[in-house]
Amino acid sequence: MGFNALVVEKSEEGATSAAVRQLEVADLPKGEVLVAVDYSTVNYKDGLCIGPGGGLVRSYPHVPGIDFAGTVERSEDPRYTPGDKVVLTGWRVGEAHWGGYAQKASVRADWLVPLPDGLTTRQAMAVGTAGFTAMLAVMALEDHGLEPGRGPVLVTGAAGGVGSVATAILAHRGYEVAAVTGRPETEAYLRDLGATTIVPRAELNETTKRPLESETWAGCVDAVGGAMLARVLGQMKYGCSVAAVGLAGGAALPATVIPFLLRGVNLLGIDSVMQPYANRERAWARVAQDLPMDKLEAMVRPATLHDLPQIGADILRGQVQGRVVVDVNAEG
Repeated sequence: MGFNALVVEKSEEGATSAAVRQLEVADLPKGEVLVAVDYSTVNYKDGLCIGPGGGLVRSYPHVPGIDFAGTVERSEDPRYTPGDKVVLTGWRVGEAHWGGYAQKASVRADWLVPLPDGLTTRQAMAVGTAGFTAMLAVMALEDHGLEPGRGPVLVTGAAGGVGSVATAILAHRGYEVAAVTGRPETEAYLRDLGATTIVPRAELNETTKRPLESETWAGCVDAVGGAMLARVLGQMKYGCSVAAVGLAGGAALPATVIPFLLRGVNLLGIDSVMQPYANRERAWARVAQDLPMDKLEAMVRPATLHDLPQIGADILRGQVQGRVVVDVNAEG
């Protein structure tokens, strides 16, 4: 029996195109576990893989989708049996290995995590890689001493996938959240997620020659990077931390060492790709515990496989708010 998948192909001239096609299980890459996929999501990396030039794709044809949740259909590993609900984020799935934009996926058993009690496969993908990354960032900040009552916590890129979930998690845990956005129309959305203060992006994009400014933030989840991250470092309170998770603002960091030397600021790099199993399991358990499901639903935009080429282009232009959940079995 064939199944549907979004397949990206590349012509001899180097042009890429994406379309929904029928595949067979025999077409899939080798893996110890075959999963019947229920849902996937759309992340910035997915937009790069779908878009012109293919971005991060290693070889063609290719099935993007850097995460998915579904049901084990066949397993060569004793840890998983048919019928088990599982979730996958990271491990270059959707980049170097075919990913979640298909009704079937074949992957290594080590890449999977059992779906935590209390989460459905749809909810898991409403969280997805972005929400998983947000939880890793919150965990890292708390592991370095962040606790409610120390002062406001800044979230940059707050209307995006990582920022939306980070805002909801932090607010649910009792933090005062300051959300950064460049789009005034997202203010009501961010306040509904629990943000107490809205910071216009322009305020943090202004250049300054001062390496240190007033101590303002007790913590920060930074989903932007670049010049904005450099500005935020100079505004951190003494001994506090920034969890940096994104490079939308660029990989360069036009900062000095002064915030680190004179304020003891910690810069914590968060990489969701190759997290150890114990940390992935801990993060997903925390998601089930600490993310209010009503807030999660407010972030969700549903989509089908047929919608993905347009959504991939939209996310690269910064026009996607919240979380896009792809029902891979829905009709286009």
